[in-house]
Amino acid sequence: MAVESRFVVIRNGVEAKTFMDKKSADEYDKMLDMADNLSQMFSQSSVELSDSANEELSIFLAQHREEVLVALLAKKPAKVADKKSTDKGELMPVIEGDDKSSAKSTSDKGPVPKAKKSKVKATTVKLS
Repeated sequence: MAVESRFVVIRNGVEAKTFMDKKSADEYDKMLDMADNLSQMFSQSSVELSDSANEELSIFLAQHREEVLVALLAKKPAKVADKKSTDKGELMPVIEGDDKSSAKSTSDKGPVPKAKKSKVKATTVKLS
């Protein structure tokens, strides 16, 4: 006999959605909480919205909270790495001066140290 765990999000006594993992259920519940808070804020504002428009706008903004935070300048936009520029096999051109001037400047200060590679961690953000 197989056993399945399911996580059900219940809002106002009504089953909203069922998930197979707790993390997804918690994220959805948090999104609904944000939508409720936005809906209350809109209903208290001077802008008149119909109930359906209020609900749709609240849910939309809650679902796209990352983009909203970037638009409000509360968060920096996520940098999307260009695959061509991050290719490890790509060579960068080196521009050298004439031999006399470069030999003169390096002999006074000693050998030029090699540049260190920077370490960058790539992260993925799910926006839905």
